Amino acid sequence: MKSAAAPSVKSKLALAVVTEPERSETAWNAGRPVGAREDALRLMLQTAADGGMGLVATRPEGDVERLLGQAWPFPTPFQVTVRTVALSEGLDRVEARARRSLERMGLPRGDTLLIGHAGDLAGADGRALWDRLRALKDRGLFRRIGFCATMEDSPALLARRYQPDVVQLPCNLLDQRAHRTGVLDTLAEAGVAVHASSVFADGVLFISGDSLPPEMAVHAHALSRIRRRLAEARIDPMQATLAYTLGLPQVSAVIASVASAAEVRAVLAASHAPAPAHLDWATMALETGLPESGTAQSLGHRAALSRISSAA
Repeated sequence: MKSAAAPSVKSKLALAVVTEPERSETAWNAGRPVGAREDALRLMLQTAADGGMGLVATRPEGDVERLLGQAWPFPTPFQVTVRTVALSEGLDRVEARARRSLERMGLPRGDTLLIGHAGDLAGADGRALWDRLRALKDRGLFRRIGFCATMEDSPALLARRYQPDVVQLPCNLLDQRAHRTGVLDTLAEAGVAVHASSVFADGVLFISGDSLPPEMAVHAHALSRIRRRLAEARIDPMQATLAYTLGLPQVSAVIASVASAAEVRAVLAASHAPAPAHLDWATMALETGLPESGTAQSLGHRAALSRISSAA
């Protein structure tokens, strides 16, 4: 593969639309008319476009794809990444749902089709699944194909086997394993574009020690230390984690989950803040990985809402 060209820091920022009511009660409250939700999304997308964002990462769950299709700016400046449904639903269903995602968004083609679960590639039907994606690419429905993975999926080995165009990986200030273990370097050297997800570490940096759920208690002391260092350096946690991920030369897209135009404005403002040259990023990483915790994510995002709104 050819080496991937390093994108500018400004062009790296991408967004994933979140429709959780607790993230933005005014935008996604179930009692609001559908038209009002579309207006909120339209404002969010226009704010992102005005800020230079050019990539939207989508999932096949929920109603976001349909809402996006009704809210795109025209002409739309956005490219989209689409995720497949699980292979357990069948190869035909995986292909049909990928096509359906484009239809729901009103797009003739997408930028990238990603296998939603890298583990699907490790099974007996992994090669057949990959061949379905290659066929969709060959037909011009998607420009690139790849997969979403965690570090436990051995993404570098999978990339060597399947030669994807794109790999999406969790990467953030607290979980620096993809960088520190050389996985990002390996992928970049193979010409694979890396999209960083979970860049806000599920909101953990925004949760105070007293509010941490029980499963996060093991990290309480380390998180307190990191927050103290950031406070001493006069840098907000959002600014810090964006500076870290945007500063990784191997990463071509940094996906920020947003639920409102106010959050988009806050992310854009944080991304344009000067990168702190005096901070040692390696000292900010947790020694062990964060547990999977929807509770932690919800708490973290709720705790960040007041800061996000005031920063917008």
